Amino acid sequence: MSEARPRPSRLSARPLRTDEYAAWYRHVTDGYARDIAAHGGTDPGAARRKAVRDMGMVLPRGLETPDHEVKVLEADGVRVGVLWVGPREIDERRVLYIWDVEIDEAHRGRGFGREAMLLAEELARSRGLGRVELNVFGGNVIARTLYQALGYGERAVHMAKDLGDPVVPR
Repeated sequence: MSEARPRPSRLSARPLRTDEYAAWYRHVTDGYARDIAAHGGTDPGAARRKAVRDMGMVLPRGLETPDHEVKVLEADGVRVGVLWVGPREIDERRVLYIWDVEIDEAHRGRGFGREAMLLAEELARSRGLGRVELNVFGGNVIARTLYQALGYGERAVHMAKDLGDPVVPR
């Protein structure tokens, strides 16, 4: 029996250019704030403040932040998405962390998300890292299904239940 060969990638990846950075940063920050509000049950204003604060901590020097790479994903010269990876220390272990992976809506459902994840794994190996980690919001069923199909396991599941307006004891 012959081993199944991986299909050659249709994706190419290039660094995000400086002139693309501001629009990308706004898009990622806005999307993160929406996800925090929608999936975290957080007030939109508080979600926005958290997103801005988190982005400032993770990417303090923008594209010059050491060891972070923001890649524009292209297929046949057409932009199909973005992949942002960087190092992170988790449980005293250095991992490649996927800070953001997004396939543009017009290009979803064509396997580019899978290829982007495999690219992240290649980037980890090229850095001598044996682990890739990421966070995905619970409501993102399509992404969670993809990650599980690629062998990613859940490390923790954070759950919450809104009880309505709090009753203040007298």
